[in-house]
Amino acid sequence: MDYITTLWNTFLSLIKTFRLTDALDVLLVSFIIYSAIKLVRETRAGQLVKGIIILLLVWGASNLLKLYMIKTLLTYFFQFSFIALMIVFQPEIRRALEQIGRSGISSSKNWLFGAASSERELLLQQVRRGVNAVVDAAAVLQKQKTGALIVFERQTRLGDIIDTGTVVQAIPSAPIICNIFFNKAPLHDGAMIIRDGMLHAAGCILPLTKSDKVAVELGTRHRAALGMSENSDAVVVIVSEETGQISVAVNGILTRNYTRETLKSELETLILPHNPEQGEKRQSRLPSKWRVKK
Repeated sequence: MDYITTLWNTFLSLIKTFRLTDALDVLLVSFIIYSAIKLVRETRAGQLVKGIIILLLVWGASNLLKLYMIKTLLTYFFQFSFIALMIVFQPEIRRALEQIGRSGISSSKNWLFGAASSERELLLQQVRRGVNAVVDAAAVLQKQKTGALIVFERQTRLGDIIDTGTVVQAIPSAPIICNIFFNKAPLHDGAMIIRDGMLHAAGCILPLTKSDKVAVELGTRHRAALGMSENSDAVVVIVSEETGQISVAVNGILTRNYTRETLKSELETLILPHNPEQGEKRQSRLPSKWRVKK
């Protein structure tokens, strides 16, 4: 009974000294822990985290049971494990930092609306022309069952990806895009990069996804599209060479079974900016519930 009374008095004293900043501190720590769990969930890092938790439990048990050899070995392991964890979790840490950078104050407003009015209108027309060209080309490639991989660059700049291909810097059109992906063209075996509505580069090499949750029937193009969307905020359009099916990869999620109309609607929603002054905001319309997650 005395123990319960003491515990209650301690709780009351903590409540009396609890400040608003303490509540903010708890919320921030909770958010960081939640973000870390969300980051490693359903990835290979999740299994590593489970292994680390098991080692911590073993270390605690060895301390209670006075297993000095095990305790000493694990103590030395944890002392030098920080650098090892930085290396092992490098992809996840990089993705987290990129997400923080994309969601920061500097990127909270769309790049297009930071420009002057006349320049903004010109850029908007250019981006819309690029979207229309890709939609028209995808419809033709779908009928021909010609494989294609088209990346729309957004806030994350893809200079390192562009360096792996050939800079074209041309006004996009359906004939040009179809010619590039013609199976005997020199640049067909790679990805096309659309930057600011312009056909910027072709024949680029994309990183493959490291996820083991990808459907078996998906080929290298789809895995490259997922890898690109995991490592950046790019929007990737894929036309399957085997089935002619059109897919879109964004933020590590692949949606499939697009038609010409649904593809145009989705690309306009994802790529064309909404005007914050007019409050225009459209919801992304996904044509299929079948998603391939990380």
